[in-house]
Amino acid sequence: MIAAAQWLHATTGRIATCPHSWMQAVHWVYGSGLYTPQRATGPRAMNTTTLAVAQEIAALSECRPSVDYLARKLKASARTIKYHLGMLREAGLLVYRSKGTRISGIGGRASVFERTIPAAFDTALGIRTTGEGATRRPVGIAEQGRTLIGKLAKKAARKTRRRPSRTRSQRNKRCTPMQGGTSTVSSTALTHLPSEAKLASGNGESQPKKESKRGQRTLNKVGRRYQLARELKQTVPWLNRASVPRLAWIVRHVADAGWTMFEVQAAAELLPVAADDARRPSGLLAYRLASCHLLYNTPAKRQILVEDWRESRSAEEARHTGYDDLGTGPRSPAARRAMDEAFAVIQARLAPTVATDDQDDLALEDLSKAEVAAMRDEARRDPGLILSALELMGERETRRLYTHRLVDQTLALEAINARRDTLAPAF
Repeated sequence: MIAAAQWLHATTGRIATCPHSWMQAVHWVYGSGLYTPQRATGPRAMNTTTLAVAQEIAALSECRPSVDYLARKLKASARTIKYHLGMLREAGLLVYRSKGTRISGIGGRASVFERTIPAAFDTALGIRTTGEGATRRPVGIAEQGRTLIGKLAKKAARKTRRRPSRTRSQRNKRCTPMQGGTSTVSSTALTHLPSEAKLASGNGESQPKKESKRGQRTLNKVGRRYQLARELKQTVPWLNRASVPRLAWIVRHVADAGWTMFEVQAAAELLPVAADDARRPSGLLAYRLASCHLLYNTPAKRQILVEDWRESRSAEEARHTGYDDLGTGPRSPAARRAMDEAFAVIQARLAPTVATDDQDDLALEDLSKAEVAAMRDEARRDPGLILSALELMGERETRRLYTHRLVDQTLALEAINARRDTLAPAF
Protein backbone atom coordinates (compact mmCIF):
# COMPACT_ATOMS: atom_id res chain seq x y z
CA MET A 1 0.00 0.00 0.00
CA ILE A 2 1.31 3.44 -0.88
CA ALA A 3 1.66 6.12 1.79
CA ALA A 4 -1.57 7.86 0.75
CA ALA A 5 -3.55 4.64 1.30
CA GLN A 6 -2.17 4.07 4.82
CA TRP A 7 -4.97 6.09 6.43
CA LEU A 8 -8.31 4.88 7.74
CA HIS A 9 -10.37 6.92 5.28
CA ALA A 10 -8.34 5.66 2.28
CA THR A 11 -7.76 1.98 3.10
CA THR A 12 -9.38 -0.87 1.13
CA GLY A 13 -9.21 -3.25 4.10
CA ARG A 14 -11.59 -3.66 7.01
CA ILE A 15 -11.13 -3.03 10.72
CA ALA A 16 -10.35 -6.27 12.62
CA THR A 17 -13.12 -7.36 14.94
CA CYS A 18 -10.67 -8.73 17.55
CA PRO A 19 -6.89 -8.98 18.09
CA HIS A 20 -6.97 -12.77 17.44
CA SER A 21 -8.46 -12.42 13.97
CA TRP A 22 -5.96 -9.66 13.21
CA MET A 23 -3.06 -11.92 14.18
CA GLN A 24 -4.45 -14.56 11.80
CA ALA A 25 -4.16 -12.02 8.98
CA VAL A 26 -0.62 -11.11 10.10
CA HIS A 27 0.49 -14.77 9.99
CA TRP A 28 -1.15 -15.18 6.58
CA VAL A 29 0.74 -12.22 5.12
CA TYR A 30 3.95 -13.45 6.79
CA GLY A 31 3.61 -16.97 5.37
CA SER A 32 2.23 -16.16 1.94
CA GLY A 33 5.28 -14.22 0.75
CA LEU A 34 3.07 -11.85 -1.25
CA TYR A 35 4.43 -8.76 0.50
CA THR A 36 7.84 -7.30 -0.41
CA PRO A 37 9.09 -4.17 1.42
CA GLN A 38 9.39 -1.09 -0.77
CA ARG A 39 12.10 0.53 1.35
CA ALA A 40 15.66 0.75 0.10
CA THR A 41 16.97 0.18 3.65
CA GLY A 42 15.94 -2.12 6.46
CA PRO A 43 14.79 -5.78 6.44
CA ARG A 44 14.12 -7.38 3.06
CA ALA A 45 11.08 -9.31 4.28
CA MET A 46 8.93 -9.89 7.34
CA ASN A 47 10.58 -11.93 10.10
CA THR A 48 10.01 -12.98 13.70
CA THR A 49 10.61 -9.43 14.88
CA THR A 50 7.66 -8.29 12.78
CA LEU A 51 5.48 -10.96 14.43
CA ALA A 52 6.71 -9.94 17.89
CA VAL A 53 5.86 -6.28 17.17
CA ALA A 54 2.41 -7.33 15.94
CA GLN A 55 1.77 -9.38 19.11
CA GLU A 56 2.62 -6.40 21.31
CA ILE A 57 0.27 -4.21 19.25
CA ALA A 58 -2.49 -6.83 19.48
CA ALA A 59 -2.19 -6.86 23.29
CA LEU A 60 -2.99 -3.12 23.51
CA SER A 61 -6.56 -2.10 24.31
CA GLU A 62 -6.00 1.17 22.46
CA CYS A 63 -3.88 0.79 19.34
CA ARG A 64 -1.52 3.58 20.22
CA PRO A 65 1.95 1.97 20.39
CA SER A 66 4.88 4.19 21.27
CA VAL A 67 8.15 3.46 19.52
CA ASP A 68 10.02 3.76 22.83
CA TYR A 69 7.57 1.38 24.52
CA LEU A 70 7.94 -1.29 21.82
CA ALA A 71 11.73 -0.90 21.77
CA ARG A 72 11.86 -1.37 25.54
CA LYS A 73 9.53 -4.39 25.49
CA LEU A 74 11.33 -6.18 22.65
CA LYS A 75 14.84 -4.99 23.56
CA ALA A 76 15.36 -3.60 20.07
CA SER A 77 16.45 -0.25 18.72
CA ALA A 78 13.99 2.49 17.84
CA ARG A 79 15.05 2.32 14.20
CA THR A 80 14.23 -1.42 14.09
CA ILE A 81 10.75 -0.77 15.50
CA LYS A 82 10.14 1.95 12.92
CA TYR A 83 11.17 -0.41 10.11
CA HIS A 84 8.70 -3.12 11.17
CA LEU A 85 5.87 -0.66 11.83
CA GLY A 86 6.41 0.61 8.29
CA MET A 87 6.19 -2.94 6.90
CA LEU A 88 2.90 -3.56 8.75
CA ARG A 89 1.51 -0.35 7.25
CA GLU A 90 2.70 -1.20 3.74
CA ALA A 91 1.14 -4.66 4.02
CA GLY A 92 -2.24 -3.11 4.86
CA LEU A 93 -2.30 -4.49 8.43
CA LEU A 94 -2.06 -1.08 10.13
CA VAL A 95 -3.51 2.29 9.10
CA TYR A 96 -3.30 5.71 10.68
CA ARG A 97 -6.23 7.11 12.57
CA SER A 98 -4.14 10.10 13.60
CA LYS A 99 -0.42 10.61 13.10
CA GLY A 100 1.84 11.46 16.02
CA THR A 101 3.60 14.78 16.31
CA ARG A 102 5.70 16.87 18.67
CA ILE A 103 4.08 19.74 20.57
CA SER A 104 6.24 22.47 22.11
CA GLY A 105 6.16 22.33 25.91
CA ILE A 106 4.23 19.04 26.01
CA GLY A 107 6.42 16.54 24.17
CA GLY A 108 5.86 13.83 21.58
CA ARG A 109 2.45 12.30 20.88
CA ALA A 110 2.30 8.69 19.65
CA SER A 111 0.38 7.81 16.51
CA VAL A 112 -3.05 6.17 16.85
CA PHE A 113 -3.52 3.15 14.55
CA GLU A 114 -6.33 0.83 13.55
CA ARG A 115 -5.70 -2.88 13.12
CA THR A 116 -7.00 -3.74 9.64
CA ILE A 117 -7.34 -6.92 7.60
CA PRO A 118 -6.40 -6.59 3.89
CA ALA A 119 -9.00 -7.30 1.23
CA ALA A 120 -6.59 -9.88 -0.28
CA PHE A 121 -6.95 -11.98 2.88
CA ASP A 122 -10.73 -12.15 2.53
CA THR A 123 -10.44 -13.00 -1.15
CA ALA A 124 -7.88 -15.77 -0.62
CA LEU A 125 -9.84 -17.51 2.16
CA GLY A 126 -13.30 -16.86 0.68
CA ILE A 127 -14.55 -14.77 3.61
CA ARG A 128 -17.93 -13.13 2.97
CA THR A 129 -18.49 -9.67 4.49
CA THR A 130 -21.37 -7.27 4.86
CA GLY A 131 -21.37 -3.50 5.01
CA GLU A 132 -19.26 -0.91 3.25
CA GLY A 133 -15.80 0.58 3.66
CA ALA A 134 -13.56 -0.14 6.61
CA THR A 135 -16.51 -1.08 8.85
CA ARG A 136 -17.29 -4.31 6.95
CA ARG A 137 -18.00 -7.36 9.09
CA PRO A 138 -17.38 -11.05 8.23
CA VAL A 139 -20.52 -13.21 8.00
CA GLY A 140 -19.15 -16.49 6.59
CA ILE A 141 -16.27 -18.38 5.01
CA ALA A 142 -15.99 -20.74 2.05
CA GLU A 143 -15.43 -24.46 2.63
CA GLN A 144 -11.93 -24.48 1.11
CA GLY A 145 -10.75 -21.72 3.45
CA ARG A 146 -11.75 -23.38 6.73
CA THR A 147 -8.69 -25.63 6.97
CA LEU A 148 -6.33 -22.70 6.42
CA ILE A 149 -8.14 -20.46 8.89
CA GLY A 150 -7.79 -23.24 11.49
CA LYS A 151 -4.03 -23.40 10.98
CA LEU A 152 -3.78 -19.61 11.19
CA ALA A 153 -5.77 -19.67 14.43
CA LYS A 154 -3.23 -22.06 16.01
CA LYS A 155 -0.34 -19.83 14.91
CA ALA A 156 -2.08 -16.74 16.26
CA ALA A 157 -2.53 -18.43 19.66
CA ARG A 158 1.17 -19.21 20.00
CA LYS A 159 3.55 -16.71 21.48
CA THR A 160 6.27 -15.72 19.03
CA ARG A 161 9.61 -15.01 20.62
CA ARG A 162 12.18 -12.83 18.97
CA ARG A 163 15.38 -14.79 18.35
CA PRO A 164 18.38 -12.97 19.85
CA SER A 165 21.09 -12.06 17.37
CA ARG A 166 24.53 -13.57 17.77
CA THR A 167 27.79 -11.88 17.05
CA ARG A 168 30.26 -13.26 14.52
CA SER A 169 32.60 -14.49 17.27
CA GLN A 170 29.77 -16.41 18.96
CA ARG A 171 28.77 -18.12 15.71
CA ASN A 172 32.23 -19.67 15.21
CA LYS A 173 32.75 -20.84 18.79
CA ARG A 174 31.11 -23.64 20.71
CA CYS A 175 31.73 -24.66 24.28
CA THR A 176 32.19 -28.44 24.88
CA PRO A 177 32.63 -30.25 28.21
CA MET A 178 35.69 -32.19 26.97
CA GLN A 179 37.88 -29.15 26.38
CA GLY A 180 38.91 -26.24 28.49
CA GLY A 181 38.62 -23.75 25.64
CA THR A 182 35.79 -22.80 23.32
CA SER A 183 37.16 -24.28 20.09
CA THR A 184 36.21 -27.73 18.74
CA VAL A 185 39.67 -28.22 17.19
CA SER A 186 42.76 -29.15 19.20
CA SER A 187 45.02 -26.20 19.72
CA THR A 188 48.17 -28.35 19.40
CA ALA A 189 47.47 -29.06 15.74
CA LEU A 190 47.48 -25.36 14.88
CA THR A 191 50.44 -24.23 17.00
CA HIS A 192 53.59 -23.39 15.04
CA LEU A 193 56.76 -22.72 16.97
CA PRO A 194 59.78 -21.08 15.31
CA SER A 195 63.10 -22.93 15.21
CA GLU A 196 65.59 -22.41 18.01
CA ALA A 197 68.18 -21.17 15.49
CA LYS A 198 65.98 -18.24 14.57
CA LEU A 199 65.23 -17.51 18.20
CA ALA A 200 68.94 -17.56 19.13
CA SER A 201 70.17 -15.51 16.21
CA GLY A 202 67.34 -13.02 16.25
CA ASN A 203 66.69 -13.30 12.52
CA GLY A 204 62.98 -13.53 12.93
CA GLU A 205 61.30 -10.54 11.29
CA SER A 206 58.36 -8.88 12.94
CA GLN A 207 55.35 -7.94 10.92
CA PRO A 208 55.89 -4.49 9.40
CA LYS A 209 53.77 -1.67 10.75
CA LYS A 210 50.99 -0.68 8.45
CA GLU A 211 51.33 2.79 7.04
CA SER A 212 48.31 4.97 7.08
CA LYS A 213 47.08 5.95 3.64
CA ARG A 214 45.40 8.97 5.06
CA GLY A 215 47.04 12.16 3.88
CA GLN A 216 47.32 15.50 5.59
CA ARG A 217 44.01 16.93 6.58
CA THR A 218 42.91 20.04 4.73
CA LEU A 219 40.97 22.77 6.46
CA ASN A 220 37.52 23.63 5.26
CA LYS A 221 35.99 27.08 5.41
CA VAL A 222 35.01 26.87 9.09
CA GLY A 223 38.37 25.40 10.08
CA ARG A 224 40.20 28.25 8.36
CA ARG A 225 38.12 30.79 10.32
CA TYR A 226 39.02 29.16 13.64
CA GLN A 227 42.69 28.90 12.63
CA LEU A 228 42.81 32.62 11.85
CA ALA A 229 40.99 33.43 15.11
CA ARG A 230 43.53 31.44 17.16
CA GLU A 231 46.45 33.16 15.41
CA LEU A 232 44.96 36.58 16.17
CA LYS A 233 44.34 35.68 19.82
CA GLN A 234 47.95 34.51 20.25
CA THR A 235 49.61 37.36 18.34
CA VAL A 236 47.57 40.54 18.92
CA PRO A 237 47.87 41.56 22.59
CA TRP A 238 44.54 43.38 22.84
CA LEU A 239 42.69 40.28 21.63
CA ASN A 240 44.05 37.87 24.25
CA ARG A 241 40.87 38.17 26.33
CA ALA A 242 38.47 37.45 23.45
CA SER A 243 37.02 34.00 22.82
CA VAL A 244 38.09 32.06 19.74
CA PRO A 245 34.53 31.21 18.53
CA ARG A 246 33.57 34.90 18.74
CA LEU A 247 36.67 35.95 16.82
CA ALA A 248 36.04 33.22 14.22
CA TRP A 249 32.56 34.63 13.60
CA ILE A 250 33.90 38.20 13.28
CA VAL A 251 36.68 37.31 10.79
CA ARG A 252 34.49 34.98 8.69
CA HIS A 253 34.40 37.35 5.70
CA VAL A 254 38.13 38.09 5.60
CA ALA A 255 39.01 34.44 6.28
CA ASP A 256 36.86 33.32 3.36
CA ALA A 257 38.57 35.96 1.18
CA GLY A 258 42.01 34.49 1.97
CA TRP A 259 43.35 37.13 4.37
CA THR A 260 46.40 36.35 6.49
CA MET A 261 46.85 37.17 10.15
CA PHE A 262 49.13 40.16 9.39
CA GLU A 263 46.62 41.58 6.92
CA VAL A 264 43.83 41.39 9.50
CA GLN A 265 46.03 42.98 12.15
CA ALA A 266 47.05 45.75 9.74
CA ALA A 267 43.40 46.54 8.95
CA ALA A 268 42.46 46.49 12.64
CA GLU A 269 45.42 48.66 13.74
CA LEU A 270 45.41 51.09 10.82
CA LEU A 271 44.42 53.62 13.46
CA PRO A 272 46.17 53.42 16.87
CA VAL A 273 44.35 51.31 19.44
CA ALA A 274 43.24 53.43 22.37
CA ALA A 275 42.84 52.06 25.87
CA ASP A 276 39.11 52.85 25.87
CA ASP A 277 38.55 50.94 22.65
CA ALA A 278 40.28 47.76 23.90
CA ARG A 279 37.81 47.18 26.72
CA ARG A 280 35.68 45.17 24.28
CA PRO A 281 38.23 43.43 22.03
CA SER A 282 35.77 41.54 19.85
CA GLY A 283 33.59 44.62 19.40
CA LEU A 284 36.60 46.73 18.44
CA LEU A 285 37.74 44.12 15.91
CA ALA A 286 34.27 43.91 14.37
CA TYR A 287 34.15 47.72 14.12
CA ARG A 288 37.57 47.97 12.49
CA LEU A 289 37.00 45.11 10.00
CA ALA A 290 33.57 46.24 8.80
CA SER A 291 33.53 46.25 4.97
CA CYS A 292 37.32 45.84 4.81
CA HIS A 293 36.93 42.68 2.72
CA LEU A 294 35.18 44.83 0.11
CA LEU A 295 37.61 47.73 0.29
CA TYR A 296 40.78 45.60 0.08
CA ASN A 297 39.50 42.94 -2.28
CA THR A 298 42.81 42.05 -3.98
CA PRO A 299 46.15 40.75 -2.63
CA ALA A 300 47.93 43.81 -4.03
CA LYS A 301 45.73 46.20 -2.04
CA ARG A 302 46.22 44.14 1.10
CA GLN A 303 49.99 44.16 0.57
CA ILE A 304 49.96 47.96 0.39
CA LEU A 305 47.86 48.00 3.57
CA VAL A 306 50.40 45.85 5.43
CA GLU A 307 53.32 47.99 4.21
CA ASP A 308 51.63 51.20 5.36
CA TRP A 309 50.89 49.61 8.71
CA ARG A 310 54.49 48.47 9.19
CA GLU A 311 55.96 51.81 8.10
CA SER A 312 53.61 53.82 10.32
CA ARG A 313 55.45 55.15 13.34
CA SER A 314 52.29 55.39 15.39
CA ALA A 315 51.42 51.76 14.68
CA GLU A 316 54.99 50.70 15.50
CA GLU A 317 54.86 52.61 18.76
CA ALA A 318 51.51 51.00 19.62
CA ARG A 319 52.89 47.54 18.85
CA HIS A 320 55.91 47.96 21.12
CA THR A 321 54.83 50.31 23.91
CA GLY A 322 51.18 51.19 23.55
CA TYR A 323 49.82 47.80 24.62
CA ASP A 324 50.94 48.36 28.19
CA ASP A 325 48.10 50.86 28.68
CA LEU A 326 45.33 48.60 27.33
CA GLY A 327 42.48 48.26 29.77
CA THR A 328 43.93 50.80 32.24
CA GLY A 329 41.75 53.75 31.25
CA PRO A 330 42.13 56.85 29.09
CA ARG A 331 45.46 58.40 28.15
CA SER A 332 47.11 60.80 30.54
CA PRO A 333 46.37 64.55 30.21
CA ALA A 334 50.00 65.17 29.25
CA ALA A 335 49.72 62.86 26.26
CA ARG A 336 46.50 64.51 25.16
CA ARG A 337 48.11 67.96 25.44
CA ALA A 338 51.05 66.77 23.34
CA MET A 339 48.68 65.57 20.62
CA ASP A 340 46.77 68.85 20.69
CA GLU A 341 50.01 70.86 20.42
CA ALA A 342 51.18 68.77 17.45
CA PHE A 343 47.86 69.31 15.73
CA ALA A 344 48.08 73.07 16.36
CA VAL A 345 51.57 73.19 14.80
CA ILE A 346 50.31 71.42 11.67
CA GLN A 347 47.35 73.78 11.39
CA ALA A 348 49.63 76.81 11.85
CA ARG A 349 51.90 75.52 9.10
CA LEU A 350 48.98 74.94 6.77
CA ALA A 351 47.21 78.23 7.48
CA PRO A 352 49.45 80.49 5.36
CA THR A 353 49.09 78.22 2.36
CA VAL A 354 45.50 79.30 1.83
CA ALA A 355 46.06 83.02 1.97
CA THR A 356 46.03 83.53 -1.79
CA ASP A 357 45.78 81.24 -4.78
CA ASP A 358 49.07 82.60 -6.16
CA GLN A 359 50.99 81.41 -3.07
CA ASP A 360 49.65 77.81 -2.99
CA ASP A 361 52.32 76.22 -5.09
CA LEU A 362 55.03 78.36 -3.53
CA ALA A 363 54.04 77.36 0.04
CA LEU A 364 54.11 73.64 -0.77
CA GLU A 365 57.36 73.82 -2.65
CA ASP A 366 59.02 75.71 0.20
CA LEU A 367 58.61 72.67 2.45
CA SER A 368 61.66 70.45 2.73
CA LYS A 369 61.58 66.69 2.22
CA ALA A 370 61.97 66.10 5.94
CA GLU A 371 59.03 68.38 6.72
CA VAL A 372 56.83 66.69 4.09
CA ALA A 373 57.76 63.26 5.45
CA ALA A 374 56.97 64.40 9.00
CA MET A 375 53.60 65.83 7.95
CA ARG A 376 52.69 62.60 6.11
CA ASP A 377 53.66 60.57 9.13
CA GLU A 378 51.45 62.75 11.33
CA ALA A 379 48.61 62.28 8.84
CA ARG A 380 48.96 58.51 9.02
CA ARG A 381 48.69 58.80 12.78
CA ASP A 382 45.73 61.18 12.73
CA PRO A 383 43.53 61.12 9.57
CA GLY A 384 41.74 64.20 10.87
CA LEU A 385 44.65 66.29 9.59
CA ILE A 386 43.83 65.24 6.03
CA LEU A 387 40.16 66.14 6.52
CA SER A 388 41.17 69.56 7.84
CA ALA A 389 43.56 70.05 4.92
CA LEU A 390 40.76 69.23 2.48
CA GLU A 391 38.68 72.02 3.97
CA LEU A 392 41.56 74.54 4.09
CA MET A 393 43.61 73.74 0.97
CA GLY A 394 41.25 71.90 -1.33
CA GLU A 395 41.52 68.37 -2.66
CA ARG A 396 44.17 69.06 -5.32
CA GLU A 397 46.77 70.55 -2.97
CA THR A 398 45.95 68.03 -0.23
CA ARG A 399 46.69 65.17 -2.60
CA ARG A 400 49.98 66.85 -3.59
CA LEU A 401 51.01 67.08 0.03
CA TYR A 402 49.73 63.78 1.48
CA THR A 403 49.68 61.57 -1.68
CA HIS A 404 46.63 60.01 -3.32
CA ARG A 405 46.88 56.86 -1.26
CA LEU A 406 46.55 58.55 2.15
CA VAL A 407 43.72 60.76 0.96
CA ASP A 408 41.81 57.82 -0.56
CA GLN A 409 42.20 55.77 2.62
CA THR A 410 40.96 58.64 4.77
CA LEU A 411 37.94 59.27 2.54
CA ALA A 412 37.09 55.56 2.52
CA LEU A 413 37.27 55.37 6.32
CA GLU A 414 35.17 58.52 6.63
CA ALA A 415 32.50 56.99 4.36
CA ILE A 416 32.47 53.78 6.42
CA ASN A 417 32.16 55.72 9.70
CA ALA A 418 29.35 57.85 8.28
CA ARG A 419 27.41 54.79 7.23
CA ARG A 420 28.06 53.06 10.55
CA ASP A 421 26.73 56.06 12.50
CA THR A 422 23.36 55.64 10.80
CA LEU A 423 23.03 52.00 11.87
CA ALA A 424 23.27 50.48 15.31
CA PRO A 425 26.25 48.10 15.59
CA ALA A 426 25.39 44.38 15.68
CA PHE A 427 27.71 43.72 18.62
